[in-house]
Amino acid sequence: MRWRGERQSTNIEDRRGLSGGKIAIGGGLGTVVILIIALLFGVNPQRLLEQLPNDPGSDVRSSRPVNPEEEELKQFTSVVLAKSEDVWTDVFRQNGRQYREPTLVLFTDQVRSACGIAGAAVGPFYCPGDEKVYIDLSFYEQLRRRFNSPGDFAQAYVIAHEVGHHVQKLLGISDRVDAMQRRMSEVEANQLSVRLELQADFFAGVFARYVQNQGVLEAGDIDEALRAASAVGDDNIQRQTTGYVVPDSFTHGTSAQRLRWFKKGYETGDIRQGDTFNASNL
Repeated sequence: MRWRGERQSTNIEDRRGLSGGKIAIGGGLGTVVILIIALLFGVNPQRLLEQLPNDPGSDVRSSRPVNPEEEELKQFTSVVLAKSEDVWTDVFRQNGRQYREPTLVLFTDQVRSACGIAGAAVGPFYCPGDEKVYIDLSFYEQLRRRFNSPGDFAQAYVIAHEVGHHVQKLLGISDRVDAMQRRMSEVEANQLSVRLELQADFFAGVFARYVQNQGVLEAGDIDEALRAASAVGDDNIQRQTTGYVVPDSFTHGTSAQRLRWFKKGYETGDIRQGDTFNASNL
């Protein structure tokens, strides 16, 4: 991805080096790992998270240094966020709506949000309560090593997916889903969560289509995003962590489903084609 010299977003809140507080579930790409382990072994996910290091006091400075490589990742992330602002402002305008830009929060180890206090183990996440995307930049290294998904556009996919949740918030989709889940069983709520996540993947694909039309993508970029989408499927993660698959515990969709909906968004570039909630075949 040709990103150097491109506009960087000003909607960046840098909280790196700050940590503290009791950890709570955040709801991003990495949450599924903790939830799977908890469900399979009959452990309360909140209790599992509470076993992670925490500080019950106020936010304090972490001793973790900020290195030049991380600063470059910050710049890259700012460019991707800026691209998403341009894309979704255009898409919303075409559909007679006005886009409200989210804030992206960079943090180290754990962070306070309107959705609770989340640790880096939760992974990148979007909080509809404050309309902010949260990411510990160390997740990119996990994406490369653990999920075997290197490349800058694999990283861009992560941001585009979380911004996709912001799009759902602005369209009123996430609020409707949340209200419905409160009246459902856990299995039914999980099924609805899968459809919500697959739609965010679809929106990430729409983003990819638009930035390709801008001429900033390079050969292999789309393949990097497709590999990342496939790598974070519930079935793939469960096989890695437990050796077997429990479909009723899925909250994000299988590798094949995530791949399919990202590709559909990329191929159509049309948000009207991303109704995962009424799709008979995910």
